[in-house]
Amino acid sequence: MHNPIVPVILSGGSGTRLWPMSKPEMPKQLLPLTSDETMLQLTAQRTNSNDFAAPIVVAGKQHADMVEAQLTEAGTPPQALILEPVARNTAPAIALAALAAKPEDVLLVMPSDHVIADLDAFHAAIRSALPMVSQGWLATFGIAADKPETGYGWIQVGREIAPGVHQVARFVEKPRLERAEAMLARGDYAWNGGIFLFRADRFLEELGQHAPEMLVAAEKAMRAASHEGKRICPNETEFAACPSDSIDYAVMERADRVAVVPVAMGWNDVGSWDALHAVSELDGFGNAHRGEVLAIDTKNCLIRTDRVRVAAVDVQDLIVVASGDDILILPRGRSQDVKKLIEAMKR
Repeated sequence: MHNPIVPVILSGGSGTRLWPMSKPEMPKQLLPLTSDETMLQLTAQRTNSNDFAAPIVVAGKQHADMVEAQLTEAGTPPQALILEPVARNTAPAIALAALAAKPEDVLLVMPSDHVIADLDAFHAAIRSALPMVSQGWLATFGIAADKPETGYGWIQVGREIAPGVHQVARFVEKPRLERAEAMLARGDYAWNGGIFLFRADRFLEELGQHAPEMLVAAEKAMRAASHEGKRICPNETEFAACPSDSIDYAVMERADRVAVVPVAMGWNDVGSWDALHAVSELDGFGNAHRGEVLAIDTKNCLIRTDRVRVAAVDVQDLIVVASGDDILILPRGRSQDVKKLIEAMKR
């Protein structure tokens, strides 16, 4: 790697699928879910080397103090902390970061709440993508699929354009199970992990072509931004006028020169309690317990608490999470249904 790559860490998500521990005031990326360090800290430390510059972090303004404190504690203070006045999805958030960077900067866009177990494979994939990125391609990383996952988008891997780098044949939104099984059987599809590599100016160029109103709103918001140290606060009125859309819909699915690097790097988006159980260190009976837990004859359970003691006897395949005054109990395999609970509580 030559010029340092600028990491862009997206930390604006609310992580409601990991309720009750993850809540709007303390979303999952600010929690120590998979180790003693938070998801945000682990994300920043993936690029803590001379190959990378200090990160640009995009977060909600209500989390500014926590984000800054956690990154400083992890030894990865940001070069800029962009505080979104309102949430507008990933494409506008990345636009803010690209406008804060130099036009020629290569940006590595990473969500702040993913697990990557094999950092060497991740860095090798980045190195593979760099030559095509320097030629103006927008790159993403195709996660090696090992099951017919319906909760992820998929990428069809097309012709090879450089060693280890392929042109994207098509993006597939979250599929039905039958289609996911067919794509897995074909072998030329990968999961869309939501990690991207491109030059700042090339992303803004594509955004201006495919979602011009989004670019205009982001530019106006940044021109009228207030600054306090490393903190950048885009103008709320201007940014509120920005359409809300993901980078996949707004840019990646529409641009012509989009590359994918297939990679197996122990990736998981930790999007549910089941996903957390899958990446946790288990005891000899398949349990992942954390906090003050007294468990006797439990099997294949995830039990976590941050305050009250949880006691369980002779249960299996359960998820039990106690946080503050809230307790969640559900069978393993049903943790995606937490969103039903969230909707019911809103009513």
